[in-house]
Amino acid sequence: MKKIDLHVHSLVSDGSFMPGELAAHAKAQGLSAFALTDHDVIAGNDEAQAAAAAVGIEFIPGMEMTVEFKGHKLHIVCLGFDAQHPEFQRLYKRIRSVKEGKIPEIVEYVRRKGVAITMEQVEQFAYKGLLDRYAVMRYLVSLQMYDRAQPLWDNYLDPAVVAMGLNVNITAEEALPIIKQAGGVTSLAHFHKKIGLGELDNRQQQEQAIVELHQLGLDGMERYYPNYTADDAEFAAQMIAKYDLMPTGGTDFHGTNRPGIEMGSGMNGNMAVPYEFFRGVKERLGK
Repeated sequence: MKKIDLHVHSLVSDGSFMPGELAAHAKAQGLSAFALTDHDVIAGNDEAQAAAAAVGIEFIPGMEMTVEFKGHKLHIVCLGFDAQHPEFQRLYKRIRSVKEGKIPEIVEYVRRKGVAITMEQVEQFAYKGLLDRYAVMRYLVSLQMYDRAQPLWDNYLDPAVVAMGLNVNITAEEALPIIKQAGGVTSLAHFHKKIGLGELDNRQQQEQAIVELHQLGLDGMERYYPNYTADDAEFAAQMIAKYDLMPTGGTDFHGTNRPGIEMGSGMNGNMAVPYEFFRGVKERLGK
């Protein structure tokens, strides 16, 4: 079976692979196609696309966008949009103004928590000069304080973001229609997590939220994800069938920053996203 991965991160956000390295890694893992979906940033797409063409696998440029919806933070996988579309550019500039905001203040906050850190050190970890909170994270990763990146967010970066008043995101009501205007498609990522619909009390409430998001322009949801339970996977399948949602799936691969998750195969080979999902995305983009 031809396999794909539609949820992958590079070091342009919080992964450990360069965007171009992901293509060779995808090829080595036996994948036929993948999408780069860095958090709220598109700066790695051109590099990844060129590398994918060079190794002979298919590619869709993307972005995992953080949105607010009725008091919940969601991650939306956005695929195939025109990055030069005026409405997308307007939205993207607002997103980036937050992600790149108050970096000296964030660095100082982390320093006061007892970490040896300076702006000059952080600047060395900026991808092509892009100085944002992920550059701070990459510097902290280099200190080898933990065996994965998440504790850095939990203990340093997220508290700093809150303290600086930067824990704000675009609303789903605004963002979803704009991605559609820009010719892209959207999929609800890891609905079962806290960053998702995981804090809702029951499946009925989750279903109602999915219906409302679909009405706002959401095209699909992840049918496959590494740590879905059997019940999570069945619920996702039911929602996709009931509301004619576009099925997607991916490993949320972060390289060494999230050990135990492999591109294309998840946790100990527990998932394989079929090529038909890639074809389905391309068909929706064609419409």
